[in-house]
Amino acid sequence: MAFGLSEGDPPNRFLLGLAILNRLAETAAARPLICLIDDAQWLDRASAQILGFVSRRLRAESVGLVFAVREPVEERDLKGLRQLTVEGLDDRDAEALLDSVLPGRLDDHVRSRILAEARGNPLALLELPLGLTAADLAGGFAAPDARPLTSRIEQSFVRQVQSLPPSTQKLLLVAAAEPVGDLVLLRRAAQSLGVGMEAASPALSAGLVELRTRVRFRHPLVRSASYRTATSSELTEVHRALAEATDRQADPDRRAWHLARAAAGPDEVVAELEHSANRAQARGGVAAAAAFLGRAAELTPDATRRGVRTLAAAWAKYQAGAFDTALALLDAAELSTLDELGLARSILLRGQITFAVRGAAVGLPLLIEAAGRLEALDPGLSRQTYRDALYAALTAGRLPSGGVVEVAQAVLAAPPTPQPGHADKLLEGLAVVATDGYAAGAPMLRRAVTAFRTEGVSREEGLGWLPLACRMAHNVWDFDSWSVLSARLVDLARETGTLSVLPPSLLLRLSNRVFAGDLAGADSLAVEAVTIGEATGSRFFAQYGALVLEPWRGRESATRHAIEAVTRDRLLRSEGKVLTATQWATAVLHNGLGRYEEAYIAAEQGYKNPQEMGLSFSSLVELVEAAVRTGRLARATEAVQSLSELAQASGTDWAMGTLAGARALVSDGEAADALYQEGIELLGRTEVRAVLARARLLYGEWLRRENRSLDARNQLGTAHRMLSRMGADAFAERARRELQATGETVRKPVVETRAKLTPQETQIARLAGDGLTNPEIGAQLFLSPHTIEWHLRKVYAKLGISSRKQLRTTLPDQPPTTALA
Repeated sequence: MAFGLSEGDPPNRFLLGLAILNRLAETAAARPLICLIDDAQWLDRASAQILGFVSRRLRAESVGLVFAVREPVEERDLKGLRQLTVEGLDDRDAEALLDSVLPGRLDDHVRSRILAEARGNPLALLELPLGLTAADLAGGFAAPDARPLTSRIEQSFVRQVQSLPPSTQKLLLVAAAEPVGDLVLLRRAAQSLGVGMEAASPALSAGLVELRTRVRFRHPLVRSASYRTATSSELTEVHRALAEATDRQADPDRRAWHLARAAAGPDEVVAELEHSANRAQARGGVAAAAAFLGRAAELTPDATRRGVRTLAAAWAKYQAGAFDTALALLDAAELSTLDELGLARSILLRGQITFAVRGAAVGLPLLIEAAGRLEALDPGLSRQTYRDALYAALTAGRLPSGGVVEVAQAVLAAPPTPQPGHADKLLEGLAVVATDGYAAGAPMLRRAVTAFRTEGVSREEGLGWLPLACRMAHNVWDFDSWSVLSARLVDLARETGTLSVLPPSLLLRLSNRVFAGDLAGADSLAVEAVTIGEATGSRFFAQYGALVLEPWRGRESATRHAIEAVTRDRLLRSEGKVLTATQWATAVLHNGLGRYEEAYIAAEQGYKNPQEMGLSFSSLVELVEAAVRTGRLARATEAVQSLSELAQASGTDWAMGTLAGARALVSDGEAADALYQEGIELLGRTEVRAVLARARLLYGEWLRRENRSLDARNQLGTAHRMLSRMGADAFAERARRELQATGETVRKPVVETRAKLTPQETQIARLAGDGLTNPEIGAQLFLSPHTIEWHLRKVYAKLGISSRKQLRTTLPDQPPTTALA
């Protein structure tokens, strides 16, 4: 599969990259290894992604990857790698190299001009003089050439090629048109054109080409010069000869490609190209499939079929990550005659590309239009598109018009499914929440997420629908479903290597672990998000993970850094979900630090758009506490009423326990006492340990103000222990100060052994302690087993142990990072 030699599911590029990384590490175990990738600007997108991934994952291996690129190059898959600019030769060395090419007397003015124009480029110094005429060399009387240096070097090769005998030029053209360099194929094709291999002698003498086991040009520009100087009739003749010389059974795809290049106009060779595209897709070669389909579209005489094939080529380009080319093909497809299904698919693809490139708010209208068009044509695809549109609308959030309500109305107006499943019920429940209110739709959502949790889904359905199901479980305060489904989703994404799903899955799971009070487990997931960000060249997921985690730790600088990093992103800063998340994070941070005025301002902004649910609801909870602490009792009471409506609709212990605690904050005397206790009892039935710890903190603070010191010490002591163990340092410090105010002596926090370890070392140590082998840990973190062993040696030294058997007893007791809650 990796080499495209067999059919099956397309190999995941990052898992393939991990395999290459491991292979390089194994090879380098014997001696250091350097890999040179020359002319990296010509790499196909998939190869650039994989090699970029490998280069970012090199840690302890004795391996170096060197990419040589021509300036100016903007290869996004290689961005962020350390760069070394190779300067030109100095004047003395440049003059010596030029003299080696032209040892005779050279006009001083011409000599100076060549040296100046070459700018120390060795290839230019070697090749430019060979393309100059006698008049040029004698006194520089020819017209000056204003073309870029690369073009002039290529023109120098053109002149050298054109100086060869006609038969030699034709042989070089055949070699240039067959990029594999198959010497046997070259001989067969040349013979069919009446050219013998002896014609290669002048080119061999000139050093333009080598004929050994394979054909090798002296420089890629020689190949380009040979091909570009040929006439269209010569190219047609050569490609037809190569097609006839290519074995139909052994290499049908290359034969089809040459036949297509030999076709001067519309031709039904496209059927063979389509077969080749299908074979390429089956082998995971989306870039090759796109090339076959694009050429097939060019050669299709019928406008309708041409549109269908161009659309297929656009889909393939989209899958290959070539968004600009895909959009250009979409423009061409829409100018052809597309049927209704083709037009709907075209709009859908344009929406998906726009979502990826320009953001949710811009892509949303196209997704809505596509879903509506697909209702009668492909109901299944229509539901999936509505799902993506709803997710985009929830992400975009604060739109001036349309948004979630518009999508929801369209969902409810669509023809019903004869036998609705989990996904249909989830979609309908979310639509009802948007149109009729939370109270009407929340029970439907609870039933849907419960079905997803208890009845299971297929792999394909899970990857498509579990992200939304997890998000809705959080929105309806169903912590059990959120825990189970988020763990299941992460495991599924890891098993399949689906990196389009894994990063957001990690964030869903990370948020769940934070509310569970498992900040160490959340930190492990954040490290994994950083790892994937490094591998893919994106830091968003790592930054968003920190945005959720750091406020609970009370780390102001880290929280502000995460907020700034997320809001600086051009695509994200206008999306409502991100704005809500930053305000929620600010509110949690300042409530923990006891800076309630700042917390109140942020919480008000965080709850500004409750239709986003999720962290908007969480902002409402922060708002109640901050409003009470700043003396805004009326506003706090209003917020409690809003929270009551949500909690009553949900009915879960998490929701009702949170509501009881909020009501206690705005109550007095026995009523407040009873409500605090009710909240703690309800939350104690759940795994929402962070919320429970804060409830005890609030109760303890109230008890101290009521001069019930003994009872206060009990609640505050429990809260302090829970929050300290979690690593919620700011809230723990609040509890410590309150305990001291009751007259209790509180020991200074003890720095645990794990503080010596980096986050990545901690994660590797935990995984090793859970029994995973080095290859298994490496597969999860996209690192080689050699690097894992290197990290573990550092862990052993820091912890003062000698083997992985001691990790379980040495590391603080925490739940396994992938365990179901």
